[in-house]
Amino acid sequence: MTSENYLDLPPLLTAHGTITLPGSKSISNRVLLLAALSSGATEVRDVLLSDDTERMLDGLRILGVGVEQLDTHVFRVTGCGGNFSETRCARFPVKDAELFLGNAGTAFRPLTAALALSGGHYKLSGVARMHERPIGDLVDALRALGANIDYLGNEGFPPLEINLPSPPAPLPQAGEGRVSVRGDVSSQFLTALLMAMPLLDREVTVEVVGELISKPYIEITLAMMARFGVSVSRDGWRSFTVAAGSRYVSPGVIYVEGDASSASYFLAAGAIGGGPVRIEGVGSDSIQGDVRFADALVLMGAQIEQGPNWMEARAPADGKLKAIDLDCNHIPDAAMTLAVAALFADGTTTLRNIASWRVKETDRIAAMATELRKVGATVEEGADYIRITGLRSEDRGARSRIEDQGFRIEESGAAGFARSSILAPQSGIDTYDDHRMAMCFSLAAFGGAGVRINNPGCVAKTFPDYFAAFATVTQAVPVIAIDGPSASGKGTVAQRVAQQLGYHFLDSGAMYRLLGLAAQQRGIALDAEVQLADLAENIDILFEGEDIWLDGVKVGDELRTEQSGAAASRVAALPRVRAALLDRQRAFRRAPGLVADGRDMASVVFPDAALKIFMTASAGARAERRYKQLKEKGMGANIAALLQDIQARDERDTQRSTAPLQQAPGAILLDTTALSIEQAVQEVLARYPAKGSKS
Repeated sequence: MTSENYLDLPPLLTAHGTITLPGSKSISNRVLLLAALSSGATEVRDVLLSDDTERMLDGLRILGVGVEQLDTHVFRVTGCGGNFSETRCARFPVKDAELFLGNAGTAFRPLTAALALSGGHYKLSGVARMHERPIGDLVDALRALGANIDYLGNEGFPPLEINLPSPPAPLPQAGEGRVSVRGDVSSQFLTALLMAMPLLDREVTVEVVGELISKPYIEITLAMMARFGVSVSRDGWRSFTVAAGSRYVSPGVIYVEGDASSASYFLAAGAIGGGPVRIEGVGSDSIQGDVRFADALVLMGAQIEQGPNWMEARAPADGKLKAIDLDCNHIPDAAMTLAVAALFADGTTTLRNIASWRVKETDRIAAMATELRKVGATVEEGADYIRITGLRSEDRGARSRIEDQGFRIEESGAAGFARSSILAPQSGIDTYDDHRMAMCFSLAAFGGAGVRINNPGCVAKTFPDYFAAFATVTQAVPVIAIDGPSASGKGTVAQRVAQQLGYHFLDSGAMYRLLGLAAQQRGIALDAEVQLADLAENIDILFEGEDIWLDGVKVGDELRTEQSGAAASRVAALPRVRAALLDRQRAFRRAPGLVADGRDMASVVFPDAALKIFMTASAGARAERRYKQLKEKGMGANIAALLQDIQARDERDTQRSTAPLQQAPGAILLDTTALSIEQAVQEVLARYPAKGSKS
């Protein structure tokens, strides 16, 4: 279920299947820039198509670099390395330009360094969040190399203006230059400097001040520079030297690895949802540090297999993930996935050395803590760590706190795990325009209840098709949706099908009948839409076997009278009432499965139902059935009046503007006029692809 502003993921049972990963964002943008700075043309294959790479490609085109798209993920970049001056090797053809780079740090930082050292007048800006991400340490290092850079807003932050040095900075005739940069804010600063160093016709050593975070991303930078003919000598992680006369030369054709950070979501899905989930495009031969996310899953008990270009994850042999205490400097982005995986681990997970989260697309430590609490975790956050006690913890304090806040908690089992299911509030998971927040929290749908992801489109930054790919390897709690007019037999059939399959049962019509009854008890008019919608959100409804409770009082036959049905039909026609009850109906979807009957179960409430049935019968047959039901209960009835009432209700239900009664696309028409209840049950079961299974 989706809209422009949110995506509702159904509760998930299991995960298994194979995913071919999109190209790495980090490698794609590095390779595109290096190709632009090289001599010769480079064919770059398997480029990630995303917001971040589009920013880099657009920037290069504006700067006059020849960029030609040969195929969907294939680009030919004609480098400007042949534009020599006496002292510098590469010059962008366009000397005066303005670049808007969105929130793409892998484009903004390296382009800042390359433009600052190649000569020209440039302005670089981005979205509001990019203007909150520090860049002062990189600018200071570039100024030490002779660059002329001004801040156009707050000191130390974008936007920036780059000018030619005035007067031109003197360049040493021989020997080496030295420049320093902090390593504990962002590894992108060091990456940007290293990639730009060959633009200077001298030897330069970059010294790292403090601990270098995100070291694996520097390994990627060094490996890519080497592919383009520039070797960097190093003294551990303390200093890096680029020799005088270094020049980038096109390798001809280069392939972009699959994105190891994106692999983390699918590997975690396999570990949580049973598996096996196999990812292709990255494996044991990868140059990306985030492949070591698999090692962290092993520490949590997951079963991991891998080859040169693939990895595969399964749940622990005993079905229980374990909490871990881990220094995550080596997997800074993939560590976010561990934070959500911690929801399903026994004990308290601590992720350390993640200070870089604070200066990413959002303050990821604060954002992660806030959203994890929404789904039931107890969270402690610090300057460079986060500590998560998940849903399996023996400490049930989190449970009581959630109940105090008005959340509803139910017990369910999924993928072999027994766990508490927190039904998240309608506000859903906020993603802060951060692609990794959105992708990480898709895993929360394994918690027994679905999860709403706000602003799901933010995944376009690195993985535009993420949610479609995620759906191919995850299996939702199955639903059989049976719709139809009054007295078609759908309620009785649905309940018996649920009993035979061992599934939960939802009588959605009863919810509208209960609302009508509650309204009459409170003196609320049946056309008072606002009051009824508020009542729908707050009345206490409980289904327990065949018993129904309203506000703690067991409801009897009064719920099945014609007057009750007529009241239900009237309130069900009100859009706000239907919207208020929608999430409450979807909350019935729990493992191992659900059979739901109503009038819009297949078309609106569960459009992804595994089986959709539209059950009907002639109006005369339905009137006779209702007459017999009422007589059996000792109630008076007139068959002519019943027929008239059924026809009038059919008219209301099919003509209402909101969720009218109709046969949903893909629904099977089942006419029960000549069928017994048992025959109708067998007809439904015969059409269910998983009949007899109980997950």
